[in-house]
Amino acid sequence: MKPTLLILAAGLGTRFGGLKQIDPIGPNGEIIIDYAIYNAINAGFGKLVFVIRHYFENAFKETIGSKFDNLVETAYAYQEVNTCLDGFEPPKDRDKPWGTGHAILVARDVIHEPFAVINADDYYGPNSFKTMARFLATPACAGVNLSGAKRGGLSGNEYAMVGYTLRDTLSEYGPVSRGLCQCDEKMFLRKIVERKRVECTAIGARYFEDDGTECLLTGNEIVSRNLWGFQPSIFHHLKLHFQRFLKERSHEMNSELFIPTVVDKLVEEKKVTVKVLRTNDECFGVTFRRDADIAARCIRRLIDQGLYPEKLWEQS
Repeated sequence: MKPTLLILAAGLGTRFGGLKQIDPIGPNGEIIIDYAIYNAINAGFGKLVFVIRHYFENAFKETIGSKFDNLVETAYAYQEVNTCLDGFEPPKDRDKPWGTGHAILVARDVIHEPFAVINADDYYGPNSFKTMARFLATPACAGVNLSGAKRGGLSGNEYAMVGYTLRDTLSEYGPVSRGLCQCDEKMFLRKIVERKRVECTAIGARYFEDDGTECLLTGNEIVSRNLWGFQPSIFHHLKLHFQRFLKERSHEMNSELFIPTVVDKLVEEKKVTVKVLRTNDECFGVTFRRDADIAARCIRRLIDQGLYPEKLWEQS
């Protein structure tokens, strides 16, 4: 069974000021999602699931989703403030969904196989997808728990993430959020903490705590860019964590359930293992509109090196 690629795209409409205004980074109007999906299809992913919002559904399908209909199976899931609440009443004045953990959970009814997760506005590189596809293609051992005897292959609680070097993932134009990772000697994740307001400095990087405290980083830290590899068991874990999150933090207007927060807790409780996969691929994102200029230059260089064709989909 080929793995699925889950693309978190529900934030595109607000982040870029509307889908019609997403900046192209390729020579023929390609946007950053195009290159991620091109890499994923070539790596062996057999299905795409887009997480979007209803208010830009038609525009998304017309401008982005439709180009893949004849290339690979596609499906959609919808992240709204009232999705997957299972009877919980959200605050009446909240219209913002609940973060990346919630974004993955809303796809629970359309994914039943091993899958990878990516952000719609990040570039991950072809080897990252190949590495993750190899991990996910290992035959799953249904019904074997984390401490049980292995019959070969993956259990339902063996996950992975592609780790990048922090300094290679920062934007020149403003702070970003990153999951800072600690690994053991075998490159299994020991801890991951989501940090906001991470930015580059002259000698490394830094982030700020909620109280304004500055915390310095070397820039060599391993970070997550939300390229995760999961078994379907993650939906059960996410449901439980999301229910707890709603009870404890739903009154906070900007509260979000981040997937690194859930994974960190699952690792701490020894309910899952997470293999950190390294790659030498470039990694860049389009968090800010001005990032698109840098991304376009990077893509132009990769095309000139022969990594991508000039017209991405006509020659795929």
